[in-house]
Amino acid sequence: MTKIKISDNTFGSSHQKTRLHNKHKILAAAAQEFKQYGFNGASISRIAETANLPRTNIHYYFKNKLALYGAVLTNIIDLWNQAFSNIDENDDPSQAIASYIDAKIEYSRINPTASIIFASEILHGAPYLSQYLQTDFKFWIAEKAKVIEAWQAQGKIDKVSAYHLLFTIWGATQHYANFAVEIEAALERPLAVEDFDEAKKTIKHIILKGCGLSF
Repeated sequence: MTKIKISDNTFGSSHQKTRLHNKHKILAAAAQEFKQYGFNGASISRIAETANLPRTNIHYYFKNKLALYGAVLTNIIDLWNQAFSNIDENDDPSQAIASYIDAKIEYSRINPTASIIFASEILHGAPYLSQYLQTDFKFWIAEKAKVIEAWQAQGKIDKVSAYHLLFTIWGATQHYANFAVEIEAALERPLAVEDFDEAKKTIKHIILKGCGLSF
């Protein structure tokens, strides 16, 4: 998968700042396009129009639509993973899991497009994420499961399936992005910041208590 690497000296010149700014504009426009039309229906021309840049600029940064889609997916994965990437067996599981839930709910609030794009990719059989799912993803989740199992061995957390614990957190938190229309229909109003705060409290209560942790 194409992955954007931004070096530490990116901000060293006006030209480099412009490049970074343009990349961000393109990726933001592409995310909206892929959300609305999916990969097959997405148009580079519309992305350029939304980003207010010439189409040639798109191809300057990304050689084709697949490379652009790969960059969007990579940004989503990097964003999600960073919230739980640095945990280790010496951490307090209650604090670590609570912080992860908070971060995931916040992503659903401020960037629901990311979750919708990722869910659409998975629902279509993950044709563009298959390599990631078989490599980096498997390594990432195995490492997190080992930490959770270490907490269990230390008696810090009840013996629940580490994998299914993570699946449950993902499902509960991403629901607020992927199914916002359903939630708003149930509430009979648009989702507000207070609803996401209440979701954080509720999900943390259920998850942490279910793992034998204090809340």
